Amino acid sequence: MTEPKPLYWKPAPGIGYTVIRRPDGGMALTFTDLSDLTIQHWHDFALEHLFGSDRLTRNLYDLRQIKEIPEKAIHSAIEVNSDPAARNIRLAVVVNNDKLANAVREIYYAVVPETSAAIKIFTDMDAAEAWLSRPMDQMV
Repeated sequence: MTEPKPLYWKPAPGIGYTVIRRPDGGMALTFTDLSDLTIQHWHDFALEHLFGSDRLTRNLYDLRQIKEIPEKAIHSAIEVNSDPAARNIRLAVVVNNDKLANAVREIYYAVVPETSAAIKIFTDMDAAEAWLSRPMDQMV
């Protein structure tokens, strides 16, 4: 089995997210706020983590504690996922309600490039995990 890529994330004062390695080798990020500091820290971490991306990865973003997602955060995510290395990522995003999920879908899918990560937005963690556990050729 291939060794998981090192996780170069370190906690920093004032940021509102944590990162752990998933058993499948991907990452699980849990967000508690989407302040400008958090968005910038995540943006830099995500871009750095794309360097050398050479295999398919399953990531999970848990945003269930977030009540509102600023458009700035969505645009930052679009920028990161526009990197050609993002094509190796399968990303499940879990939010806390359908209204929020639909708002994110409306903005995100209107401008997402074809080369981006395969992304699906959920309101149910079990459904997100089930989608991530599907074989990679059944992800889209």
